[in-house]
Amino acid sequence: MTALPFPSASQPRLIWGVALALAAILWLWGQTLAPFAFDYPKSWQIPAARWIGGVITWLVKEAAIGPLAFSDVTRFLADLIDAPYSLVLSLLSTGLLSGEGSSAVQLWPPLPWVAVIGLFALIGLYAGGLPLALTVTLCMGFVAIFGQWQSAMVTLASIIVAVPIGVLGGLLLGIAAWRMPWLDRALKPLLDLMQTMPVFAYLVPILILFGFGPTAAIVATLIYAMPPMTRITTLALQRVPSEIHDLGRMVGCTPRQMTWRVLVPSAREPLMVGVNQVIMLSLNMVIIASMIGAGGLGFDVLNALRRLDFGAGLEAGLAIVALAVALDRLSQALARRSRTEAPHGTLVQRHPYLTAALALIAITWTLGLIAPALQTYPEAARLTTSPFWAALVEWINLTFFDMLEAIKTAILVFLLVPVKRFLLSLPWLAVVALLGLLGWRLGGWKLAALTTSLSLLIAATGQWEKAMITVYLCGLSTLFALMIGIPIAIAVANRDKAWTITRAVIDTLQTLPSFVYLMPVVMLFRVGDFTAMIAVVAYAVVAAIRYTVLGLQGVDPRLIEAGRAMGCTDWQILTRIRLRLALPEILLGVNQTIMFALSMLVITALVGTRDLGQDVYIALTKANPGNGLVAGLAIAFIAIIADRLIHAAAERQRAKLGLGGTA
Repeated sequence: MTALPFPSASQPRLIWGVALALAAILWLWGQTLAPFAFDYPKSWQIPAARWIGGVITWLVKEAAIGPLAFSDVTRFLADLIDAPYSLVLSLLSTGLLSGEGSSAVQLWPPLPWVAVIGLFALIGLYAGGLPLALTVTLCMGFVAIFGQWQSAMVTLASIIVAVPIGVLGGLLLGIAAWRMPWLDRALKPLLDLMQTMPVFAYLVPILILFGFGPTAAIVATLIYAMPPMTRITTLALQRVPSEIHDLGRMVGCTPRQMTWRVLVPSAREPLMVGVNQVIMLSLNMVIIASMIGAGGLGFDVLNALRRLDFGAGLEAGLAIVALAVALDRLSQALARRSRTEAPHGTLVQRHPYLTAALALIAITWTLGLIAPALQTYPEAARLTTSPFWAALVEWINLTFFDMLEAIKTAILVFLLVPVKRFLLSLPWLAVVALLGLLGWRLGGWKLAALTTSLSLLIAATGQWEKAMITVYLCGLSTLFALMIGIPIAIAVANRDKAWTITRAVIDTLQTLPSFVYLMPVVMLFRVGDFTAMIAVVAYAVVAAIRYTVLGLQGVDPRLIEAGRAMGCTDWQILTRIRLRLALPEILLGVNQTIMFALSMLVITALVGTRDLGQDVYIALTKANPGNGLVAGLAIAFIAIIADRLIHAAAERQRAKLGLGGTA
C-alpha cells in the first residue's frame, strides 16, 4: 500500500508561523498601508451580474438554433414535459376537464383515494410482501386522514413525471461520461455547481426561459436532482469487475448489448441508490418549486410559514415525509426483487397483480360515483393537530419567554456578534493567501490554485462581505451541530435498539422540508441571526450523527479487542482507537454538515439574515437573474472550497492510518 503524495516542507510549522504573522500584521496595521487588502477596489471588480443578465437577455431575445429562436425551443421542451404531467395530474387530482381556469368543467373524476391507496398496497405486495404493503398503506392513509390528499396528489404527479426523466437523463449522461473520460472531467465541475448552487439562484432564469407554472418547477427539480444519478452511474460502471467485462466479450456482446444487458444490470444495486437520491431530492424541491407555480404540499408548507401556522406546516411536511417513505421503500424493494419466470395460463394467471389493479380501479371508480366518501376522503373523518401545536408554542412562549430571551441575548452578545465582527474585519487578501497555503499543504498545487482562484472570485465579484457573514453563520452552525451530533452518535453507535430509534428520527428529520424548521424557531425567537442558526443546526445535525455512526461502526472489532487485552479503559478505547480510526468518516460528516448548513442558509434568508442567501432571495423576488446567479455562485464556491479541503484532509488521514484512499 503506497501513501498518497502530499506536499512537504522542511519546516511546515515555520511556514505557517510566518504566514500567520504576516496576516496578523496586515490585519493590525494594514488599514492605512494597504486599504485595498480590506475593501476590494470597485475599479477591479468583475461586472459578472451584468454579463450574466446580458447573456440571458440575449438567449431570450436573439439566440436561435437554426431557424428556431432559443425561447421557442425551451417552450417546446416545456410542452413536452407538460403533456405527461397534465395526464398524470388529471388521473390523480383534477380529473378530466373541459375548458380552462375557473370555467373548466369536470367530465370525469380522478382516481378515488381508495384506489390510489390500493394501488400502492398492490405494488408493495408485489415488491416486498405483506409488511411493505402495510407500510405504504399506512403512509398513504396518514396523508388522507390528515387532510393532505389533494395537495399530495398534485405533488405526486410532479414526482411521477420528474423522477423518470431525472433517472433516465442521469443514467444516459453517466454512461456517456463513463465511456468518454474527457466528458467526465468536463462534467465534474458542472455537477459540483448544480449540487452546491442554491436553487433560488437559477429559478429566475428558468422562469424567463420556461414560463411560470408546474413545468418550470419540474425543470428546476431536474437540475437539482439529476447530478447524483449521473455521478453514481459513472462510479457504478467504473466499479463493475473486469471478469464481467470479459464474460460479455466472450459471448460476443456488441457495445450496446455490453452496456444494457451486462454492465447496467450488474450495477443495479448502486444505480438504485441514485434512483433513491433522485426521489428524495425531488421531494426536497417541492416547497421551492411551489414558489414558481408547482402547488401541492410545498405550497401548503410555504403558506403555513407565511401565517406562522406551525401545526398546518408540520402536517403538510409530514405528508411529504410519508410520500418519501412510501416511494423510497417501493423503489428499493422493486430493485431487490429477483426476476421470476412468468407463470403459464390465462391472462389473469400470468398477470395477477395487473389484473387486480385494473379491477380495483374499475370497482372503486364506479362505486365512487355512487358513494362520494369513496371518491374523496370525507372531511368529517379528517384529523388535525394544528391547535395542539399552536397551543404548545404559545405555552412555551408564555412560560419560558424570559429564559429564552436571556439565552438568545447571551449567545448573541458573547458569541455571534464577536465572531461576525472578527470575520468582517479580516483582510480579504490574507484570507485568500491562507486558503491557498492550506490547499497546498493538504493537496498540492492544484488544490492551492482552486482554493485561491475561487476565493479571489468571491472578492472580485463584490461578494466578500456577504460571504464572510455566510461563513460566520455556517461555521458556527456547523460547530454546534457537531457538538450535538457527535456525542449522540457515540452514545448510539454500538447500541442496536438506540441506533434503530435514532435512525428513524434522523430519517424523518432529513426528509422533513427545511421550511418546517423555521416556523417554531421564528415563533419562539423572532427573526435574526440567532433564529437562523437554530434552524440550521436542527437541519444539519443529521449529517453529523449519520457519518459519525458510520465511522464508529466501521472500526474493526479486532482492534477494539486488542485494546482491551492491553488494558485500555473504555475512554482510551473511544479516544485512541474508535474515534481515531473513524476520523476520515467523521471529517466527511463535517463536510456534509457544512453542505446542509449552506443549503439551509438560503432558506433562512426569509427570517432576515444579511448574507449571500438574502441576495439570492432578493434577486428572485426582483427577477434579477444576474445578481441571483452571482450570489449563488459565491455560495457554491464556499461549498466547493470546504468540500475539497475537507476531502483532502480525510484522504490524508486515511493514508496516515494505512486505510488507503477513498474513491
